[in-house]
Amino acid sequence: MPAEHIIHRCPWLPLDKPDYVAYHDNEWGVPTHDDRMLFEFLTLESAQAGLSWYTVLSKRPHYRIAFSHFDPHKVARFDEQKISRLLADPGIIRNKAKILAAINNARQFLKIQEQFGSFSSYIWRFVNGRPIVHVIRTLKDYPATTKESDALSTDLIQRGFKFVGSTICYAHMQATGMVNDHSLDCFRRQQIIDSY
Repeated sequence: MPAEHIIHRCPWLPLDKPDYVAYHDNEWGVPTHDDRMLFEFLTLESAQAGLSWYTVLSKRPHYRIAFSHFDPHKVARFDEQKISRLLADPGIIRNKAKILAAINNARQFLKIQEQFGSFSSYIWRFVNGRPIVHVIRTLKDYPATTKESDALSTDLIQRGFKFVGSTICYAHMQATGMVNDHSLDCFRRQQIIDSY
């Protein structure tokens, strides 16, 4: 293929996984203000703790079914019977602490919606309402945390959220477009900037 037709993507992306490539090309780093989507990513990022993102991404379709399409009102009402079913469900990560955290976080999520009008209004304050665009050339340029993710993590923990350390918060910010961490040579970087 001629060099001018090669599509460049971020250096972290394994190109042999089509579903991962589709996620990178269509979702990662795209700013979202949709509360259901923000809750979905918060739940999935929390489930990822200690695992690879691809492990969670590959289970995402099943997570959507198991967690009522990430409706925080429904997840907040999950009871012991539902928890038992989730612990027996091979389609998700069967970690009781993470399942309990998702239910707890749904309840805290609803409190934030009530206080701020939407979770989006709350969370985007941590980047002053606009995506932060980083200069990323190589894998070593990707931060694991930032002062913004530290502040978000601290605030979420104070509000009673679980599995929301700064690294998880930063991954959430990357996924939901609060930061644009597409590398300088990635075709998606400028496309997303142009959409602001």
